[in-house]
Amino acid sequence: MITLKLWQLAELALPLLALLLVQTLFMALFAYFVIYNVMGRDYDAAVLAAGSCGFGMGATPNAMANMQAVTDKFAPSVKAYILVPIIGSMFADFINSITIVFFINLL
Repeated sequence: MITLKLWQLAELALPLLALLLVQTLFMALFAYFVIYNVMGRDYDAAVLAAGSCGFGMGATPNAMANMQAVTDKFAPSVKAYILVPIIGSMFADFINSITIVFFINLL
């Protein structure tokens, strides 16, 4: 880390910002048009959509923080607090390990 030349990375700031904006837009559209509609268009679906935005923009802790922000303002959602951590951590780990092994064997 000491030998990292930050001034050489400065030229990547604009492309990374563009990628972040596109990812944010895509996750918001996906959460609204797919997750919210498929999960039933109710309060639980809204909390699940918020959790999915957090998961799509980072990891399971981000999803939990997003859901906590929504549920602190309104009401708890048992359905969302059961589904998002299970899907986000357990199944994602299984799928990642299968994908990594597949591509290692492919090459």
